[in-house]
Amino acid sequence: MNLLEINGLTQNFGGLCALSDFSIRFEGGELTGLIGPNGAGKTTVFNLTSGFYRPSGGDIRFKGRSIVGLRPHQITGMGIARTFQNIRLWNDMTVLDNIRISQHYSMGYALWDALMRTVAYGRGEQRIHRTAMEILEALDLRRYATELPRNLPYGIQRKVEIARALSVKPSLLLLDEPAAGLNSADIQGLIQLIQWIHDTFDVAIWMIEHQMAVVMKLCSWIKVIDFGVTIAEGTPDEIQNNPDVIKAYLGDDTI
Repeated sequence: MNLLEINGLTQNFGGLCALSDFSIRFEGGELTGLIGPNGAGKTTVFNLTSGFYRPSGGDIRFKGRSIVGLRPHQITGMGIARTFQNIRLWNDMTVLDNIRISQHYSMGYALWDALMRTVAYGRGEQRIHRTAMEILEALDLRRYATELPRNLPYGIQRKVEIARALSVKPSLLLLDEPAAGLNSADIQGLIQLIQWIHDTFDVAIWMIEHQMAVVMKLCSWIKVIDFGVTIAEGTPDEIQNNPDVIKAYLGDDTI
């Protein structure tokens, strides 16, 4: 059984076709890239996979089950976590609380338990706190646990967002342009971090990225879309030398 299987995925917004007949398959453990020019439909693919959009056509199956129509928190609970192109941290909460709140779907107690501070509530909160501290420790973020994200450097905020996604213990991690806004030094650190996460955690990684150095360094397989249509897929070497990819990125005069 495949970890993720997408078949014939299509998304229309009014009269605009943002994505057409998109298909991909993950067996588990891959580190795969999804690239294309601005407006190609890449984030639309992630929004469909994570339940923020409902597709106009096609199917998305995760661990053998169709997830079309499920809400984002239900999909997260099944094992798909994601980050966003524009960082979405709760800036009025500490870094620790950002990690803790991401686990609300599996808190293990009811509203009554929280109101009455029952044993179930205490155990659930202890487990959530322990998991949050473990992930902060693993990603060398423990020193920032009591800080507000808005007071942290941009590169650390990116790292916190990835930590929050990892805290739900996903089987598939979607990274939407993790290098966006980072300087060259931070990008090198990000490459090392993503490789370490892939090697350390039992998680498949699917990433959108405009920084080709990041994609070519990390990904063993890359899929390319343009205007919502798949134009190529293959290894990094195959993609770099594909004339359709070169044309999509650089224009007709380059080939």
